[in-house]
Amino acid sequence: MAQAEINDISADSSLVDPEKDLLGHANFAKYLAESICRMTYPEGFVIAVYGSWNSGKSTLLNFVVHYLQQKPEEEKPIIIPFNPWLFSGHQNITRRFFDQLKNVLSQESSVPKGLRERVADFATVISDIPLPYAQTGKALAALLDDKDKEAGELKEEVEDTLAQQQRRIVVTIDDIDRLAAEDIKQLFRIFKAMRNFTNLVYLLVFNKEVVMRTIADPKEISEEAYLEQIIQVSFELPNPDKTSLRRLLFEKLDRIFSPTAKQQINQTRWGDIYFQGIEHFITNIRDITRFINTLTVTYPAVKDEVNPVDFLAIESLRVFCPNIYSIIHQNPYVFVGDVKLSVDERNSLLNTWIAQLRDEDKQPVKNLLMQLFPKLKLISGNTSLDEKQELEWRKQLCVCSLEIFPIYFRLSLSAGELSNIQIKIILGLVENTEKFRNYLIELTKQKLPKGTTQARVFIEQLENYTEEIPVNYIPSVVEALFDVSEQLLSQDDESNSILAFSNEVIISRCISQLLRQINETSRFELLKKVITQGKALPIINHEIAILKEQQSQYDTDKSNYEEKWLVNAQHLKELEEMTTRIEVKTDTSYK
Repeated sequence: MAQAEINDISADSSLVDPEKDLLGHANFAKYLAESICRMTYPEGFVIAVYGSWNSGKSTLLNFVVHYLQQKPEEEKPIIIPFNPWLFSGHQNITRRFFDQLKNVLSQESSVPKGLRERVADFATVISDIPLPYAQTGKALAALLDDKDKEAGELKEEVEDTLAQQQRRIVVTIDDIDRLAAEDIKQLFRIFKAMRNFTNLVYLLVFNKEVVMRTIADPKEISEEAYLEQIIQVSFELPNPDKTSLRRLLFEKLDRIFSPTAKQQINQTRWGDIYFQGIEHFITNIRDITRFINTLTVTYPAVKDEVNPVDFLAIESLRVFCPNIYSIIHQNPYVFVGDVKLSVDERNSLLNTWIAQLRDEDKQPVKNLLMQLFPKLKLISGNTSLDEKQELEWRKQLCVCSLEIFPIYFRLSLSAGELSNIQIKIILGLVENTEKFRNYLIELTKQKLPKGTTQARVFIEQLENYTEEIPVNYIPSVVEALFDVSEQLLSQDDESNSILAFSNEVIISRCISQLLRQINETSRFELLKKVITQGKALPIINHEIAILKEQQSQYDTDKSNYEEKWLVNAQHLKELEEMTTRIEVKTDTSYK
């Protein structure tokens, strides 16, 4: 990628050629440049263009400079660009300004020889005037007029020399709103000191509200009056309209997606996804910059393996609705998986997720989800999917294909913990043992760093939510945990550390905590059922070992067993005998 293209996608990108204007700034810039060259005024002049961040202020300034440079030699002004932000906080901005003024003027043959030295001397005087700015006016008047005749004469010499100039001097200043308060005060001190310098024009672009908040002192003067003391003429730069923003966005998208074959872009689908969802989030140039910067990094890694339209939609959620993006990434079973959910269940999940959003974002996000994931349309109850559709999604590399889905999230970092909302969504499935179990199995397939899985993370966090599970659903949860433990125990433990808890310990602890919320008889019957099914024998043995250890600890006072033990001594004996029979039967069958 060429350097110009890299700069163009940066956070501070701006255009320099009016021919590339997509926001309607070029005409205004042209006529402003014309006015600067032709206007008559007795002394220096300060013009400001106000605009919010990322409204195109820097682009407008570049366009004005372009048109000034296109003027005939006899009309062309001397242009002195100055960006104070480059020196903010660690250098004397006043000194740097006059250095820039001196350097540019020294390169112009039409400038009298002594002006460079006079400007340097005057810079020294101005730099010595103390801050804060509120005192500068008086200090400057005393220093230059009454108390310091030499300084006053010097100022007059500079004024006279500038008045002899046939060409005007235009000082362009950008990024004022990025400066600290003291740095802004230094700049405004310069404008005040050189206000009556003939043939000198300042063109400033900045965020008016930010500057006023930064330096104005309402005890002394109103914010508006403060700027009016400095600036003679100001213009408000309007925010670009939707059509202009769209043109700018598409031009930048073309650079990223140019290697993509045009036939891969379904225009109808792209139109639906853009107008029903993405366009809602593109409200200013900053939005475009954020979106383009993200795509510049993420698309090249997957460009031949994803549907470009689907990828644009998914990445728009990454940038503008990161919570929804994470939910999609971490819940493939809802969006593309094989887990069967009822209309009410799927509708409940979707509404829970959408409820997290700002009101104005809810419908556009819902539109995107419906476009990207056809299974969500089953909520309406009148849509069915068949195997041919699944094959077509795979062929078109759509995100709704279970096989293709992970590719869209290659540059996504898996969360170490599940959010509260995700935990509550999972617990919303406990009414049905099979659905809850299937979801846990899905979590065992989601690998995290160091070999652990989202299933283990969930079980560890479940201890904090066991009291939120209705008592009548605890048996189904416990059965699901026993079932899924087979998948977890077949995987490596989270760490090689000698003190790290094994999956077996984590699961047993969670099961014990759940069992304590139901009565002893129910615990016994539930454990009998699990043992009879013959699943997760290591967990069952571990659980029985824990029960035996508990009873041995309180053997001297058996009257406390109802409070301390999960099951009584007789029930424990029966469970142990059942487990032995199941193990013997399993070993015999294996042989």
